[in-house]
Amino acid sequence: MQGHWLLAKLGKRVLRPGGIELTNRLIANASPAAGDRIIEFGPGVGRTASVLLAANPRTYIAVDPNPQGTSALLKILANYPQARLERADAKTTRLPDECADLVVGEAMLSMQSDADKLDIMREAYRILAPGGRYAIHELGIRPDDASREFVQGIAKSLSRSIKVGARPLTVPLWSELLTEAGFCVHYADTNPMHLLEPKRIISDEGLKGALTFFFNVARNRAARKRIIGMRQQFRKHGDNLQAVAFVAIKPGEV
Repeated sequence: MQGHWLLAKLGKRVLRPGGIELTNRLIANASPAAGDRIIEFGPGVGRTASVLLAANPRTYIAVDPNPQGTSALLKILANYPQARLERADAKTTRLPDECADLVVGEAMLSMQSDADKLDIMREAYRILAPGGRYAIHELGIRPDDASREFVQGIAKSLSRSIKVGARPLTVPLWSELLTEAGFCVHYADTNPMHLLEPKRIISDEGLKGALTFFFNVARNRAARKRIIGMRQQFRKHGDNLQAVAFVAIKPGEV
């Protein structure tokens, strides 16, 4: 099982590298509003969907081809008549041109090749109306001048641990891809990548949620071994890992 879905199965709801803290800053700078048509790529178990839907947008569409997390997500969407799930890949959503004012994607581009990252960004550009915002929260590498070889070395080490292809980038490389897709970067931010540190888990999940997660991990020996291994890798590369967030704008009049 991929690392993020293992964590979700054990009760972790916030699966973003910068935690709910960076998600909240990202969404605040993306400024969701009541009149917005919002599309979220890879909503997972729906933690960010809850934040976006609290703005009471005109419409909300979750785009996800995977069955994992669907049950939790659908329970959230059921409370909002303007919300629905679209079974589609973020590279080819089949949604109409310029049908969104805000597109959000978190912790999903980091698992794609650079070519696929760019394809997803271009799809976000296509479905956004002029002046629309594209908000992403992903895994990053520091320092900014790290070589491609250095970045790839860390990516390979992480991929072996979390059982999914991790392809993080430096802040300049993330910005370059967004610019190549046609966007203008409006906001950039970072946060420590402390996904599996106890303090971050409590901050993300709340005390009750954190205790539930810790209990589930403690009674599952195989899962505990996996998670300890993942945390060791995160700590090993701690000086070079970070979470990054961007809000990029599609040029044109709003």
